[in-house]
Amino acid sequence: MFLAQTIKRNPALVEAAFDLHRSGAILPDTYLIDVDTLISNAQRILAESKKYGIRLYFMLKQLGRNPYIAEKLIKLGYHGVVCVDYRDAQVMIEAGIPIGNVGHLVQVPDSMLEKIVADRPELMTVYSYEKIKRIDVICKKQGVIQDILIRVYGSEDDIYSGQTAGFLLSNLPDLMAKIERECDNVCIKGVTSFPCFVYDEEVGDICPTQNLFTVQKALEILEAMDIKVQVVNTPSATCTYTMKLIKQYGGNSGEPGHGLTGTTPMHAVHEMDEVPAVVYISEISHNFMGQAYCYGGGYYRRSHVQNVLVGRSPEESKWLGVVPPDADAIDYHLGISKECRVGDTAVMAFRYQMFVCRSDVALIEGLKSKKPRLVGIYDCAGRIKG
Repeated sequence: MFLAQTIKRNPALVEAAFDLHRSGAILPDTYLIDVDTLISNAQRILAESKKYGIRLYFMLKQLGRNPYIAEKLIKLGYHGVVCVDYRDAQVMIEAGIPIGNVGHLVQVPDSMLEKIVADRPELMTVYSYEKIKRIDVICKKQGVIQDILIRVYGSEDDIYSGQTAGFLLSNLPDLMAKIERECDNVCIKGVTSFPCFVYDEEVGDICPTQNLFTVQKALEILEAMDIKVQVVNTPSATCTYTMKLIKQYGGNSGEPGHGLTGTTPMHAVHEMDEVPAVVYISEISHNFMGQAYCYGGGYYRRSHVQNVLVGRSPEESKWLGVVPPDADAIDYHLGISKECRVGDTAVMAFRYQMFVCRSDVALIEGLKSKKPRLVGIYDCAGRIKG
């Protein structure tokens, strides 16, 4: 999906991928992240956000919850990390990274509420009254007040499978009245939904979704009730390009994730401000019935992987097609359109979600100065290996 753009805009990363695999420094099924380029991208997004008054929380679940990168982003000036779930929060709390928003897509389970509330996240996203009440009880016990975001939905919204949740717009007045009546230690700070923006292939642009219009309607309902909404969180496809869009549609908070590595769907077909910063490295395992197969482990079913470079260096590599496994299969191997030399390096660039994989995650710095240095190798949950 991103291979052509990566070769064009970040050839040093592709070269490093071949070199590191050929030398034995990294194993197959490894994601290689160009930290310098990621930080440069992050700086661009942050600078653009300040033009429009957009508050940013960075998301790292897709990068394997990596604390090394998180620390660099905090030093850069980001307000905190957005934890898509409680496992994100565990990693970030242990690493001392301030949490900007937790519960983005997965509410905090009861057994972790005390620990996470004690860490004092700026925001907690919720989508059930039961969870709000339990947060309130924990906050009362700890003597604090927790700001929360209400995740909302309307009947025409597009919610991805596995993420179905939210407060129906028509129920908001009753919900607010109940919170005011029964909960003294939570404060409604704002509204959110997901996704609020998506890339439309036919239009060739990032466009607002019905979910975003639902957020706008929720804002109107809350303001009509004299509830001061301070945070209008409109995530998905957050990058330099979307800062103006967020502002235009009434948002003031974004969550760059794939934008940090130049890997939103729009980055695959347009040359945008952010430069691709991630490749996937494997190795040819065997040939079978006219096709080659490389080691798997990092395949994500929505990856849209299409092509691979196979060889022992970028110069003598072959550009071939990838044949991914069926959606209901385990990715022990990824197929390649033609037979290849066993042991050769395979380099790809596709849409990734490292936290759902079993891959290694390698960080490299110094590519821009032509002094590459392997910083460390992590597992896909952000733990350093070796």
